[in-house]
Order: sequence, then structure tokens, then C-alpha cells
Amino acid sequence: MRSRQRGATFLGMMVIVGIIGFGLYAGIRLLPVYFEYMAVVRAMEQTADEHSGNMTSPQTMRVSLDRRWSIEDIKSVQPKEMEFKKNGTGYTMRAWYRAEVPFVGNISLVADFDKSVDVKGP
Repeated sequence: MRSRQRGATFLGMMVIVGIIGFGLYAGIRLLPVYFEYMAVVRAMEQTADEHSGNMTSPQTMRVSLDRRWSIEDIKSVQPKEMEFKKNGTGYTMRAWYRAEVPFVGNISLVADFDKSVDVKGP
């Protein structure tokens, strides 16, 4: 006769596998959103490098961003939604946006992103 049983039961293992699977599924659904965010950051930094040291305007930078948005296929935020603030001789570009992806049924996952890049003036 055994006095104690050791180890996990089948039901316990299924609960653990379910929790891990749920987390993996959430990660898989959010991965494209983070890849798109990295593309937004890359486009903003490239635009800042392109326009640094030049006399530029927010409209010119928006056109540059629009070209990069088309190439990178960015859908969560548009260049017209970008915020430009004058700081000294240059500008600060800011992208603040919320990306939402469907998860299960009527439940969605939401990620908020906020990135600012300085564009140095002449």
C-alpha cells in the first residue's frame, strides 16, 4: 500500500498546458503589433536622419513618413496622426497610438505605444 501519491495528475497537467497555451496564443497574436511598432520607430528615425541639419517643415516630414509607411505597410497609425512640436531649431516627432487585435470571441488585446524622435535643425 502506498501512503502518499507523488506527481501531477492528468487533470493538473492539462490545466498547466492550457495556461501555457493561452499565454503562447496571446504572444502570437501580439507579435505582429510589436513588429509594426518597430517599423514605425525605424521609419521615424530614418526620417529624422534624412531631415536633420536641413530647413524642414512638418509637412515635408509627413510626406517622407508617408512614403516609408507605404513601403513598410504600416496600418495602425498614419503620418497625419503624428504630432510635431517645435523645439529650438528643430522638431520633435511623436507617435502615440493604440493597437488592438482580436483575441478570443469578443475579447481583444490592446497595446499602447508612445515614441518621440528629435529632428535637429540647422
